Amino acid sequence: MPELPEVETTLRGIKPHVAGQCLRGAVVRVQKLRWPVPPNLSELVAGQTVDDITRRGKYLLLHLTGQTLMLHLGMSGSLRIVPDEIPVGKHDHVDLLLDGKRLRLTDPRKFGAVLLLDHDPYASPLLAGLGVEPLSAELTGDGLRSRARGRFVAIKNFIMDQKVVVGVGNIYASEALFRSGINPLRACNSLDSKEWNRLVGDIRHVLTEAIAAGGTTLQDFTGSDGRPGYFRQELRVYGREGEPCSRCGAAIVQEKIGQRSSFFCPDCQK
Repeated sequence: MPELPEVETTLRGIKPHVAGQCLRGAVVRVQKLRWPVPPNLSELVAGQTVDDITRRGKYLLLHLTGQTLMLHLGMSGSLRIVPDEIPVGKHDHVDLLLDGKRLRLTDPRKFGAVLLLDHDPYASPLLAGLGVEPLSAELTGDGLRSRARGRFVAIKNFIMDQKVVVGVGNIYASEALFRSGINPLRACNSLDSKEWNRLVGDIRHVLTEAIAAGGTTLQDFTGSDGRPGYFRQELRVYGREGEPCSRCGAAIVQEKIGQRSSFFCPDCQK
């Protein structure tokens, strides 16, 4: 599913075309997504200007004149800027109408969301409990070590906990832990300060590189321009079970951790 790099890639792709634009309205073809889309969305947003677009975790926030549109890509969704005349596809569920073009939500599995909020979006139950942004200065080794104190959960699950750090999905957690030389099965409270600082740096590096590559396409994610992400070519352990480790040559193993497939080198990662 789209994780932080994919959502950030989408944000950077659509922002130049949407920020500062006045909405003509909306077209809602499918109302039943993860949560119901307002049936009268078009009349509610018509005439409002998109003052800015930001991201919190995996949510995109379109800050309008008087309200906020909160968008989520779900399991396999995408947002694209398309001309008005582009034909509608089977899974094109919601359009936000701009001047001669539209922002189109395509969502084959219908797990995405289009919500219109009248209040502070950051006070929404969907955002209020989220952890720190991994690319912000708020993410520190000391901060994570403090949160991990007294907890025995596997380190991979800990850094994927959205209440601790937002947006570090399964792929990126596996890759960051490999770079740090940390076994994903280790209890999070067993890491020392040096390991925490190294892991924070590697989380940032992996996410930054993935954003620069347009994300990771494993199934059907594409960016706002319709092109796939290319970070998949840089994956060192994820999806490479049985292949030799790029560092030591040992076979990469796969193991279920927290119901998710995890990939790591049993020799390099301690």
